[in-house]
Amino acid sequence: MLEPSTKLAKSELVYRELRGKILSGRYVAGYRLVLDQIARDLGVSTVPVREAVRRLEAEKLVSFTRNVGAEVSSVDLGDYANAMQTLAIMEGAATALAAPHLTEEELAEATRANEEMAALLAAVPFDSAQFTQLNARFHRMLWHPCPNAHLNHMLDQEWGRVAAIRRTQFVFTPERAQTSVAEHAEMLRLIREGAPSDDIERVARNHKMRTLRDVVDGRGHR
Repeated sequence: MLEPSTKLAKSELVYRELRGKILSGRYVAGYRLVLDQIARDLGVSTVPVREAVRRLEAEKLVSFTRNVGAEVSSVDLGDYANAMQTLAIMEGAATALAAPHLTEEELAEATRANEEMAALLAAVPFDSAQFTQLNARFHRMLWHPCPNAHLNHMLDQEWGRVAAIRRTQFVFTPERAQTSVAEHAEMLRLIREGAPSDDIERVARNHKMRTLRDVVDGRGHR
């Protein structure tokens, strides 16, 4: 049952609850969302559940089929490519805009996250899920201080789409993970040295596009 809140509407609380379960993998692709059952479990009427499902459908996390109902959407390589291309453009811009606003403490925290990622490279077996979580944390640290709130909101949405895809099919390979750590270090170096914003944007954007190319190539060779 949802905890009562005076700040958030019930539909928002239901949306966050369902979205969290989808992104975490608790609700896998094809999982049927029975509105009446969800409403009973969360202690709300079906109205906020229906509103939440509509939002999830707009994000392509849920699909609705006639005579079947709402189900957690399956994803494919095309969805991943579109999301990553969008993310590369937006995150490159946001990281460049955020760079002058990053504090030493924030840069130190991002460095620690990247060091933790580097430490995972020596682990056997390689923990792709933990690496992915640290990767998201690292990038959010760098773009979150971006003064453009609208851009930040759109980035949150795109990261959600990418997370939904990665939870089901696509993960970091050890090879890509090692390259990613090195590219992170280069991004941190540029920011610390006060490099031109165009350089920071280019490196951040190319970093995402390399990840996309590696995933596409890896899927193609399976």
